[in-house]
Amino acid sequence: MIPIVTPTEMAAIDDTAPEPVEELIQRAGAALARTALNMLGGGYGRRVTVVAGKGNNGADGVAAARRLQNRGVRVAVVDPTDRPGALPAAHLVIDAAYGTGLQRPYHPPRLPVRPDNSDRLAPVLAADIASGVNGLTGEIHGEPWTADRTVTFGALKPGLLLHPGARYCGKVTVAPIGLDTSAARSHLVTAADVNRWLPIRPPTAHKWQTACWVIAGSPGMTGAAHLAAAAAMRAGSGYVRLSTPGLDHDPTAPTEVVGHPLPAGNWAAAIPADDLARFRAALIGPGLGRRPDTVQAVRDMAPGMPLPLVVDGDGLSALGPEAAGILARRAAPTVITPHDGEFCALTGTDPGVDRFAAGRSLATATGAIVLLKGPTTVVANPDGATLAINNGDQRLATAGTGDVLAGMICGLLSTGVSPMTAAATAAWLHSQAANTRPAGTMVASDLLLALPKAWEAASKNKNTPTTTVSRPLMIRGQAQETT
Repeated sequence: MIPIVTPTEMAAIDDTAPEPVEELIQRAGAALARTALNMLGGGYGRRVTVVAGKGNNGADGVAAARRLQNRGVRVAVVDPTDRPGALPAAHLVIDAAYGTGLQRPYHPPRLPVRPDNSDRLAPVLAADIASGVNGLTGEIHGEPWTADRTVTFGALKPGLLLHPGARYCGKVTVAPIGLDTSAARSHLVTAADVNRWLPIRPPTAHKWQTACWVIAGSPGMTGAAHLAAAAAMRAGSGYVRLSTPGLDHDPTAPTEVVGHPLPAGNWAAAIPADDLARFRAALIGPGLGRRPDTVQAVRDMAPGMPLPLVVDGDGLSALGPEAAGILARRAAPTVITPHDGEFCALTGTDPGVDRFAAGRSLATATGAIVLLKGPTTVVANPDGATLAINNGDQRLATAGTGDVLAGMICGLLSTGVSPMTAAATAAWLHSQAANTRPAGTMVASDLLLALPKAWEAASKNKNTPTTTVSRPLMIRGQAQETT
């Protein structure tokens, strides 16, 4: 996992570093210079403009400028407060104007053209973060340049991952400069992490060792239930029981799923406790509907359900603002999967710009693992640890994909994967499966077909082949790149 720290946390890490700040600046400058030379395709005779502010971020840029000059690069260093009308023609611009703590609008000068092609603007390399992007929230202050690449130091910053800021940072490289980030509470999930987390079915396995119960759907609205149940099987469950309250028979359910009728009303009381003992996880919510008796049944069932439980969709709507009190009574682990609207229904407010803090807050209030959906998905536990998953894209913005994700989490829980790891693994595989489908034509059921290959590639720690779309952020760790 790649550590993520806030600007405040990064400042504290800097302050406790055993090396003097001048040494850290030289290391940061060296990392910037290496990336700049890579972008230039060489050094001698090339032209680079460095926009360097007065703080440490600017000092990093100046240190990079000196190293580039030693390689024969013609470097111009510009103060961002000088406000030139346009920068001199350059093959590359290094944005070292301001760092992660900038809170006021930044209006940079116009980007220069390339000396060898006046129809093309010079590419931009940002130091730590694109100037004008809030390092904590990803908010935009002013009109920052859109960087082609960003070199960030020691650890990722939330603003590099959260939108809209992520769109301004290009390809992000984490440069180790000797800082101790071991106390980071947040981390970005990589392919190598998922490789370690995937469950392995033992030779002596039988279906009941990984059985799960999905309570989802409603008469005439069974699609969400089918997607979730099939996804649970694709994610490791050896046996999936599907109950749609009020539906005695569902002839279009996935072939491998075992139907079990429940009454339309008061169905929580119809779930026998001794039967539950055979299962390892449960999912409730997708497509259940919002009838008053359904809401009451969810509220009756959730506190006493003895299994690890995923609550999604209409299940979250049923819990509503009473979610914290209801879920606090549970003895077994819980995973809840809100999007922004459901987060608001649970808390009375939207997540706001600091999505890491929002996930932590809801996790603390409910005692549940919270998977907060978004362009960057945040998984938080009540202790304050968070995991970020950012390998997905707009292909997942289609009906039913959330039902697939909920089923995947339930399937992984049934194999014994811990709740936070199950949520993060499911979200990462969910995105990788989507990445194999053509942009603009994917539907949720395509994920079920793509998941086996995504799983296989992750088990071999390979990147799944993707169909390319415009993607705002790629992260390179010390030896790992994820998309």
